[in-house]
Amino acid sequence: METQYFKEYSPALGREMECKLYGHAGRPMLFIPCQDGRFFDFENYHMAGTLAPWIDSGQVMVLSIDTMDKESWSDKDGDPYWRIRRYEQWIDYIVQEAGPMLQQIAREKNGWESLPGIIPFGCSLGATHALNLYLRHPDLFDGCLALSGIYTASYGFGDYMDEAVYRNSPVDYMANFPADHPFMDYYRAKKAVVCCGQGDWEQPATTWRMKEIFEQKGIPVWVDLWGYDVCHDWPWWYQQVIYYMPYLLG
Repeated sequence: METQYFKEYSPALGREMECKLYGHAGRPMLFIPCQDGRFFDFENYHMAGTLAPWIDSGQVMVLSIDTMDKESWSDKDGDPYWRIRRYEQWIDYIVQEAGPMLQQIAREKNGWESLPGIIPFGCSLGATHALNLYLRHPDLFDGCLALSGIYTASYGFGDYMDEAVYRNSPVDYMANFPADHPFMDYYRAKKAVVCCGQGDWEQPATTWRMKEIFEQKGIPVWVDLWGYDVCHDWPWWYQQVIYYMPYLLG
């Protein structure tokens, strides 16, 4: 498997950021680690091995990035005003820096004339970030794969609410999403998957809520609830990735 490591200064975050690219060709995917995770979790937790059939065959290339959860969603004792704005800076890093870099590499590797859309992918809090990125920037992101996420910002910010928290809380902003918003055309032209189990450590309530909202708005996201034996852990996420990848790439 071809890999490439990057460590570059991020103007959006004011610090160096590390990431690693897996693959030589194919559609670009962005892997967001679980809560507080690092870019190397994609490899260390064997998700690279799970996706190897698609990576090695040149169907996808995956950029694994660092989270900023410790300075935002996880810092429960910190000031929520600044924590959510730090998260916004991380969003800017992805949208303005990491994402365009991945697009450009994918275009060059595949010999494409135009920049391709990116499939964001994550498990647990990584899924929360992946779905939020897709819903907020469907012009950049080409669907998503979100496994076992929690889609309310109250998970990280409790009862605190301002405009920045609101725009990062999918159950809130999508419930009020206007039917004539131009993003609707993007959503209806893409494939996205939101999945959650109902077993140990899973919290499927907001997945159910997202399912209701998408159905009410006519947004074709495949929201899938797996059984009560399906727990919040890597072995199930491996199975789900194998199950959903043919749909996402089809």
